[in-house]
Amino acid sequence: AYRQHTHTTHRSPNKQKTTNNKQHNTTNETMKDLSASSPPPTSKSVLFFWADWHEPSSPNGSTDLLFRTLASSSSLPFYRVEAEAVPDLSTRYDITVVPSFVLLDHEGVMVDRIEGVDDVSRLTQAVLALQNRPAAGGGGEESKESSSSSGTQQQQQQQQQQLTPTNELTEEEQLNQKLKNLITSSQVMLFMKGSPKEPQCGFSRQTIELLSKHNIPFGSFDILSDESVRQGLKTYSDWPTFPQLYVRGDLIGGLDIVREMAEEDGGLAEQFEVDVVGSDGGGKGGKEETLDERLTKLVNRHKVMLFMKGLPSAPKCGFSRQICELLNGMDGVSYDSFNILEDEEVRQGLKKFSDWPTFPQLYVDGDLIGGLDIVKEMAEEGEFDDLLNDS
Repeated sequence: AYRQHTHTTHRSPNKQKTTNNKQHNTTNETMKDLSASSPPPTSKSVLFFWADWHEPSSPNGSTDLLFRTLASSSSLPFYRVEAEAVPDLSTRYDITVVPSFVLLDHEGVMVDRIEGVDDVSRLTQAVLALQNRPAAGGGGEESKESSSSSGTQQQQQQQQQQLTPTNELTEEEQLNQKLKNLITSSQVMLFMKGSPKEPQCGFSRQTIELLSKHNIPFGSFDILSDESVRQGLKTYSDWPTFPQLYVRGDLIGGLDIVREMAEEDGGLAEQFEVDVVGSDGGGKGGKEETLDERLTKLVNRHKVMLFMKGLPSAPKCGFSRQICELLNGMDGVSYDSFNILEDEEVRQGLKKFSDWPTFPQLYVDGDLIGGLDIVKEMAEEGEFDDLLNDS
């Protein structure tokens, strides 16, 4: 069950029920979709960034229905934003994963950004806090909100009921939905003890080493941080031990199975049918590699090297997607890529290394060419082919 929340402005429950496949139209006059031509909101509002390839956040998916439920119990305007179709807004609010929720104050300034829906109570509390956030100077509409939100213990209980059981979900069903969202949050998802940088058991450490050796991009979840996930997964997948590895939502197994698959022809990349991310070239022994040395190796790893958000097969922002489409459409151009979302050190380091603050970044023979606009202009004028032929 979700936590009970305080200070909510609320309409009567009988006006808030609609079918799940319709937009809620009660306390919110409408819940709008923002397009590429829509200006950014300039008042208190909640933005939900989604993608059609992410099933839970797509229309009528579990996250979409949650957002509609939140909208129906709030006086704030709610907007849906297809992240890749509206790249300007995605860049403006630094959206790197879906689903993401952005909360704007009365001047349209971002006051909070929540990635994922692992903690529904945090999202709900953030919406309530924004709803009751006073404007500079107070008074007016905000005073009315404050007045209408006083003494609302019964309303709090009504809202909790409405947020929890849109489909009368039991506690077990809620947990299973949370587990499904976690399992499908990354193409390759590892549930382990600890983090990839600090594994807390030998089996988890060995699994990380195998995935890294085979250059498999993956997401991870520390089961030690959430006992309900730790115990729930054992029943959900009928697998009693950890680590557990999933590919596209399907359980692969634990360390022994991953090790056996790694020994098959083609290695893990072929067995999992996923694109690899090349190694950073850091060897064992000797002095520790500096960040500049690592970045130099990375930008020279392939003749044409792209640093992007996501993978070419699953870009995580509109700019990355467009530059991949450009490169894929060029005859005879092969390129390698690096997902900056998987490595914060590389992401921040490249900004200084090349004096270029945004992504994607494209390199040819180790030299920075630029981002999407420059590559697009060069492609249109035939300069990119000339560059490759000359280098």
